[in-house]
Amino acid sequence: MLRLIIAFIAGGFFGAGLFISGMTDTTKVQGWLDVFGDWDPTLAFVMGGAILPMTLAWFVRSRRSISLTGVPLPPAPSTKIDSRLVIGSILFGMGWGLAGLCPGPSIAAISYGGAGLYVFLAAMLAGMAITPMVRVQLNKLIPAQQ
Repeated sequence: MLRLIIAFIAGGFFGAGLFISGMTDTTKVQGWLDVFGDWDPTLAFVMGGAILPMTLAWFVRSRRSISLTGVPLPPAPSTKIDSRLVIGSILFGMGWGLAGLCPGPSIAAISYGGAGLYVFLAAMLAGMAITPMVRVQLNKLIPAQQ
């Protein structure tokens, strides 16, 4: 039960932060990405505000193996930069730039979405569904580096 309460509170803070920061406003996000046009640098404060607590979280995580609720913490992700990371980052960035949303803010924006948001959500869910099949095919083309 404690895990659910913590998840609810953390999700509430995350969603509120996305809303307050403007990350659920597609024009604000696209303004941040429009470096050569009408650039809006205010989302840099959002990034800075996210980096500070994550730095603290990574520091705490490096010294713990079990969460406060008693659940084992997953291993730290790889820091290796490979073709899969680069390709995935490019695809994520392209989607973010085209839609002005990424998965977290899109879920937070459901209540006031509109057709564009629902198209994005449908595409995101379809992408999640086909990813395992695409991964199998990519593994055949580009073997995972050990």
